[in-house]
Amino acid sequence: MMIETRRFVLESQRAGHADALHAYYTRNAAHLARWEPKRPPGYHDLDAWQARVAAQEEAQRAGTRLSIIARDGERIVAVANFNGIERGPSRSCTLGYSRDADWGGLGTMQEVLDAAIAHIFSDLGITRIQAAYLPENHRSARLLHRLGFEREGFVRDYLKIAGRWRDHVLTAKRAPQR
Repeated sequence: MMIETRRFVLESQRAGHADALHAYYTRNAAHLARWEPKRPPGYHDLDAWQARVAAQEEAQRAGTRLSIIARDGERIVAVANFNGIERGPSRSCTLGYSRDADWGGLGTMQEVLDAAIAHIFSDLGITRIQAAYLPENHRSARLLHRLGFEREGFVRDYLKIAGRWRDHVLTAKRAPQR
C-alpha cells in the first residue's frame, strides 16, 4: 500500500523500514514516553526493531493489523497502527498513532489519518474504527473529534501507560453508509 498526501508518502510497514522506525522511536522516546507503555531495556535496540517489524509484517500478511508509516523524504514523521482487524460481522479495528515531536502543531496527524482512515474504510472494507485517549490528552481529543470520531465511553484502568494503569476516553468512527 502506498498513498501520497499533500506533504507525505504513506506506506505499509515492511522489513526495509526497521532502520527508519528505530531512528523515529529512538529520536522520539522522551516525547512519546508519557503516552505509551513503559518500555523495557533494549526495546529501542535496532535488532529489537528488526524483530518487531518482522512480526508486524506477518500480522499484516495475516490481515489482523495494518501498520502505516508517513514519510517526509526518508524521515518517518508519523506512524498509524490499525490493530485487531476483524473481518467477520464486526469488520472493525483499533487505531493507535504517534507523530514526531518536530512535527507537532502542523496538521501532520490530521493529514496522515485522513488518508489512512479513507484507505481502511474503502479498500479494506472496515466499518468501524475505535480509538482511546488519556483524558488529559487534549490534542488527541481535538484531533479525533476533527476526524469524525464520537465519544462512546470512559474506561477506568484501561491501559498501562508510563508504568501505571490509566483511565481512557473511548471513541469510534463509523464508515460512511454505503
